[in-house]
Amino acid sequence: MNYLASIGSYSIMIREVFKKPTKWSIMKDLILKEIDELIYGSLGIIIFISFFIGGVVAIQTALNLTSPIIPKSLIGFTTRQSVILEFAPTFVSIIMAGKVGSYITSSIGTMRVTEQIDALEVMGVNSLNYLVFPKIIAMMLYPFAIAIAMYVGIFGGWFAGVFGGYVSSADFINGLVLDFIPYQVAYAFIKTFVFAMIIATIPAYHGFYMKGGALEVGKASTTAFVWTSVVIIILNYLLTQMLLG
Repeated sequence: MNYLASIGSYSIMIREVFKKPTKWSIMKDLILKEIDELIYGSLGIIIFISFFIGGVVAIQTALNLTSPIIPKSLIGFTTRQSVILEFAPTFVSIIMAGKVGSYITSSIGTMRVTEQIDALEVMGVNSLNYLVFPKIIAMMLYPFAIAIAMYVGIFGGWFAGVFGGYVSSADFINGLVLDFIPYQVAYAFIKTFVFAMIIATIPAYHGFYMKGGALEVGKASTTAFVWTSVVIIILNYLLTQMLLG
């Protein structure tokens, strides 16, 4: 029953976020601040992870191509499929659930502990709209970060494959364009939009409704990361079944 109550509270929170909006002159600055914190501030770790994941996929594929009949272009093909379909949208999103999610939970949770949220509500401000809505809007730019992750991941695969001596540049590029289906990129971005909403709202829920003191802020951040990751993995399965099945 606790899980059902939590799902109900989460649904009510989402509804309240879009009621009684804050003035645009104030909201604009909040959104720009969240874009800087959540998206721009995460590009470094996204690029770093994507480059090496692409490289590892290319190397592992090359090392498993033991038959001389299999063309080397399969290395580029496998790297493209792995990075676009799963590693960029899903794996990076789980990493972001830790980085961005913990920031969201701790920042809102600290405001709850220090009674800043109570002060906002006393002033007649819709605290959920003020705190959560800018994060949701900022995370709508998350697909652009995933697009960069896709590019960097494929580049990392090319770099590792070519400079590691596993495949020629021409063979790798031939594999990249082999049987390319544009819908698969659309599928990845659809997943990314859903994951962005999850990353913005589940940590906010755990931060906003937490109880206790400073110690509970850390516990709430851990709980938020666990549940955000679980929901991302479940939705990844469901979306894959619906969109590709």
